[in-house]
Amino acid sequence: MSWSWRHYGLLAAGTALAFSLSACNYRAYHQQSSGYDYGSRSADDSKVGQMKSYGANTSDPRQHDNRYFEYSNALSRQVSALPGIASAMVFLTDRNAYVGIMTDWSATGTQSRGSAPLEQQNGGTMQGVYNVDNGRIAGPDASQFAQSHNSYFTHKDASDISSKLKQTIADEIRRGHPRVIEVHISANREYVNQLVEYAKEGWAGRPLAPLTPNFNRLVQYIFGMGKEVPLPLHEPSANDSAAVQ
Repeated sequence: MSWSWRHYGLLAAGTALAFSLSACNYRAYHQQSSGYDYGSRSADDSKVGQMKSYGANTSDPRQHDNRYFEYSNALSRQVSALPGIASAMVFLTDRNAYVGIMTDWSATGTQSRGSAPLEQQNGGTMQGVYNVDNGRIAGPDASQFAQSHNSYFTHKDASDISSKLKQTIADEIRRGHPRVIEVHISANREYVNQLVEYAKEGWAGRPLAPLTPNFNRLVQYIFGMGKEVPLPLHEPSANDSAAVQ
């Protein structure tokens, strides 16, 4: 059977259709899997170009003048289940939501830039030691949830976290709590560890109201450019000791 120009035309059309379907399938796959890649979303992704739903650092001291705060177990579980997040602590106040996270390798693009420094050194496990810097074999500090070695990842500055990751977290919180004014997110190691201490107080059934000034000092320092360095609950200052006894 001899091939005519008509056959070649049908073959070309079929090939073009196949490429078109492959492109559509790839685009659909990319959009479906984009939840695991915060760094390369397509232009029509809902996380691109929409109004920012998380709060920025501000010098307004009133932004963090919370009257009360509470730990949200439900929101902490929901945020922890998002791709790229190993653990999350979420606190709600009369004004805002405050989130502390640790990241893992279950998603890409969680950092705002590829060179953003991590606060962990995890090379010791390959050499049979806990701390590769000094060769210490002893394990982690039991008082610290986020460790400096062999731990999930924390990031010193709030700007080190991908804006798309923060947008995803904020959207998750606002779906259930649209009343919040701002959603403030950080993966700073000291911040995460201090949030865990507040959560422990709630888990133990102790009231959090006396700790509100301490909590406000923490979030003001992390998100409001506060000058007063917050002390962990197990290292209270003289003025705050009565509040935590």
